[in-house]
Order: sequence, then structure tokens, then C-alpha cells
Amino acid sequence: MTDEALIDAALAEDLGSGDLSSLHFIPAEAKASARVMAREPGVMAAGQLAKRVFERVDPAVHCELRLADGSAFEAGQCLLQVAGSARSLLSAERTALNFLQRLCGVATQARRYVQAVAGHPVTILDTRKTTPGWRRLEKAAVLAGGASNHRMGLYDQVMLKDNHLAAQGDLTALQQALDQFAQTHPEVRVQLECDTLEQVSQFLSLRGVHMLLLDNMSPAQLREAVALNAGRLWLEASGGITLERIAEVAATGVNAISVGALTHSVRALDLGLDFD
Repeated sequence: MTDEALIDAALAEDLGSGDLSSLHFIPAEAKASARVMAREPGVMAAGQLAKRVFERVDPAVHCELRLADGSAFEAGQCLLQVAGSARSLLSAERTALNFLQRLCGVATQARRYVQAVAGHPVTILDTRKTTPGWRRLEKAAVLAGGASNHRMGLYDQVMLKDNHLAAQGDLTALQQALDQFAQTHPEVRVQLECDTLEQVSQFLSLRGVHMLLLDNMSPAQLREAVALNAGRLWLEASGGITLERIAEVAATGVNAISVGALTHSVRALDLGLDFD
């Protein structure tokens, strides 16, 4: 879904047959100016998207972004200024803020995780645990926060998880499937999920594997997996890794840490539209 289609769907959901409050209680000729203000510190994301919401409601509205995506802000700072028809500003307010608050929340969360592993040569990744329809927006907000994107969907990278492996069969059948896949999709990277160190040892013997996902392993197990790997494959740690313990995981020597919490349980930032 394009940004414009998502904006249109969000506006249709909110406006329906018309904004009764503004249409009947605000004079058509009334003009206003307003500012989107931060009530708490955070990281900017989706500024252009919020700007386009106002412009979609009324192309005559003038919008000026005060911060670029990825910029940190403090409480009391202005993120966006708008001016034009008071009716238009009021009709666009909630939809614009819904996008901005949620996506700034994602960027702010990503920045916290990145800062928590400063000094370690590790990449912080998002996951596919995103709001349906918002994946591209949330992954862009992750980038604004300084973290990195994992695969976008099921189509751009292979990840064989525990259920795939259980359905696939034994290692011989898996190797045959890997060889066939390498012939038809040589450009696509393949990752296997490991729940145990035994699986790590087994999968290191396979051809056509580029990455291993080390799922729900303790720091001691992660260190042992890193030693077993000896730099051969790219190693990713995953599974309930919180902000409080991510530095300990980073110190094990894994290449990356994926964190579903960057998108699946983010708190929207406290932002508001203040009329001048």
C-alpha cells in the first residue's frame, strides 16, 4: 500500500461523511496557525507523512517541517508548523498525530536499543512483528532511530524456523532443498533458526546457508555458538531480548540482535497540536 493510499484510508476512517464538529461550529472563513509540539523527548520520524496528511485534507494548507527524520528532540520543541483553514487543520489533526506519535515512538525505541549497545560491533535489527499495513512505515522509523531492517517480508530472504525445519525432514532432505534453492535463487540469502548448540553444529556443516538465528539462548550458549562458528556464518541472536540485557547479549560476539519490541509494543509519544 502506498503512503497516499494509507493516508486516504486513515482519513476516510476518521472523517467519514464529514467532520461535523468543524463544519457546523467553525466558520468557513476562519484561518489559524498551529504547531505540533513535543510533550516529551524523542526521535523524529514520519515528518513528511504527517505533512502530507494536512496537505491531503487541504492543498492550501501551508506546512513547514522543523526537524528532519532521525533528529532528536526535547519536550517543548516544535516538530511541524501548519497554517491555513481552521476547519482543515482540525480535520487533519488526529490522523496526522496518529501517524507521527506512533512512528516517532518506534524511532525513539530503536534509538534506545542502539545506544544500549554502543561500543559493541553489533547490528540492531527489527522483525516482521509490525502493524498490518504499516510495515514499510515502521521499518523506515526503525532506520530513523539508527537501527537496521531485517527482511521486509517472506519474499526477500529465506528464514527456516523451527516449524519449517520440523516439516522439512532430516538433514539430508534439507541439504537437497538448499542445493536446489541455490540453483534457482542464487542471490537470496538463507538463514536457519537454531534452538540448541547441537543444531548450530549440524547446520554449520550444510552448504548454501549464510546466517544462523540463535533463538532464546543464554549468554553462555551464545558465546559457545560464536566459538563454534569461528567466523564462518553471520550470527543473529533473538528471543525476548530486553533493553536491560541487550548489552550482555551484544558482548557475546554475535553479529546482530533482532528485537521485536522495536515495533510490536511501542508506546506512542506524547505529541500535540497547539493552535497559536
